[in-house]
Parts: sequence; C-alpha cells; structure tokens
Amino acid sequence: MKAQIVFASMTGNNEDMAEILEDNLLQAGLDVTTTDISFADATSFLDSDLCIVVTYTYGEGVMTDELKDFYDQLLTLNLTGKKFAVMGSGDRTYKDHFCENVNDFEKAFKKVGAIEVADPVKIENAVEDEDIDLIDQAAKQMVEGLHE
Repeated sequence: MKAQIVFASMTGNNEDMAEILEDNLLQAGLDVTTTDISFADATSFLDSDLCIVVTYTYGEGVMTDELKDFYDQLLTLNLTGKKFAVMGSGDRTYKDHFCENVNDFEKAFKKVGAIEVADPVKIENAVEDEDIDLIDQAAKQMVEGLHE
C-alpha cells in the first residue's frame, strides 16, 4: 500500500511531524513518499492509497500562498474511496483559529470523496513527547483504516 505525505512547514515543526509519521508508516510496511508542499502536486494523491496533509495555520487562519495553491488543486480532484488523514500545528494564542487549516484540509478531502481514517492531530508549536504519542496513535489508526 502506498502513502503520500505532503507537509508544509515554516519553522520545521510540521516537517518533524511528517518525519515521525513517515517512520511509523514505514514500520507498518507501507511504501511512503514524503514531499514538501512547495514541490508537491495534489495529483500525486491519485496514485496513493493513503493521502496525508501536514499543515500549519498562520496567524488568524490565514492560508499562505503555498497552502492555498495546493488546497485549490486538491479541490479539483476526485478522490472517491481514497483514505486520508490530516494533522498540523498552530498557536493557541489565536484561539478560534488554532489549527484552522487542518480543519480546512479535512473538509476539502471530504468534499472530493475521500474517507477519513484517523482523527486529526493538532499540536501547539513544536512537537513534544505527548505529541509524538498522538502522531503514533494516528499512524496506527491510518494503517487500520487502510485495511477496512
């Protein structure tokens, strides 16, 4: 089974999340490709069994140009029956906008017919030990969801 992880990272936090997730999925026997969103094409999800976006939310829910371009491209796809998961980081200082782009990508995947196989993981800023546990749990859900 093939997994595609696309991550966006300004500070390195989401790249760390993507690497931890990649390690988990590789250990579970999946063929994993991880790509920075700046170099990614959403159509790569068409050839994947598991489609994952790791995103950040800038300020009050702003979707930066790199995120918006990928998001818009994602919305043009038909991913009916594909499995997906989302995760990302944010800053609780922005209260109602905390990890808003994680929610945006979750809605986009559902809109194009994909099936969610793991609860979204939302962390504040840098990855801490308890966050690694959340990523590990999500990876387990993803693998189990692929086999349902």
